[in-house]
Amino acid sequence: MTGKTDAVSSVAFIGLGVMGTPMARHLASQGHRVTVYNRTPEKALAWVALYGHRAAPTPREAADGAEFVFLCVGNDNDVRDVVYGPDGVLAGAGPGAVLVDHTTASAEVAKELAEAAAEFGVGFVDAPVSGGQAGAENGQLTIMCGADDEAFYTLALPVMGSYAKAVSLMGPAGSGQLTKMVNQICIAGIVQGLSEGINFAMKAGLDPDAVIDVIKYGAAQSWQMENRGHTMSKGEFDFGFAVEWMRKDLGIVLDEANRNGARLPVTALIDQFYAQVIARGGRRWDTSSLIQLLAHD
Repeated sequence: MTGKTDAVSSVAFIGLGVMGTPMARHLASQGHRVTVYNRTPEKALAWVALYGHRAAPTPREAADGAEFVFLCVGNDNDVRDVVYGPDGVLAGAGPGAVLVDHTTASAEVAKELAEAAAEFGVGFVDAPVSGGQAGAENGQLTIMCGADDEAFYTLALPVMGSYAKAVSLMGPAGSGQLTKMVNQICIAGIVQGLSEGINFAMKAGLDPDAVIDVIKYGAAQSWQMENRGHTMSKGEFDFGFAVEWMRKDLGIVLDEANRNGARLPVTALIDQFYAQVIARGGRRWDTSSLIQLLAHD
């Protein structure tokens, strides 16, 4: 479900990385009044130079007067750094504001933030995204949300529609992060299977592009095959979501599995494969670079 609307809101966007920069741009293009903050101030000033609006020197000042505060930072500790403390979001956000965290983080920190926000009269939605840099650039992200009060999700939904093709409420706070973990588990397995299939085709003397063009219409079809299959066979790995980010996400997944008892033998193995990719210099390659481990063995 998406919710694009003509209503204009005052919003803050915290974190202008490869995802946050275009997401904030879409908010501006929809007419929302946007204040941006980034820990490297030059990035915030550069964003304002391109798109207008305002940059703030602290998360607190960015959140002051905002109806919605969006976060898209690196990990649990980064979230805590910009939310808590005298210069944090909660020190500036007024009662009735809604804090939406797009960071891929742990379910535990999402529950923690929901409780902390409630003490300030601030709503909270954990809202990790899927779709990568291309999805952010094109306003075609999928967002999976968790909120203790559905009203907070309902309020934020139209604004998130500025950069999303689908937004779904999955349950209470933490449910969005747990759903994102399922997403990463599935991606890891699919990319490894695709890597093995393409490598097998090449070893067997087949044209891997021709193979992909045939099997993509059958049961083997996947987004990864459609969007990464041909570039994998060419050894091109500059298409977005980096291996170092995937390792961070899989670490969160495996930590949660240790808590809830889920068995993830394939995910744990692929996490170690990604560690090997990093050891070969592929920290910033995209996740389809798993095939490198097979092509060069």
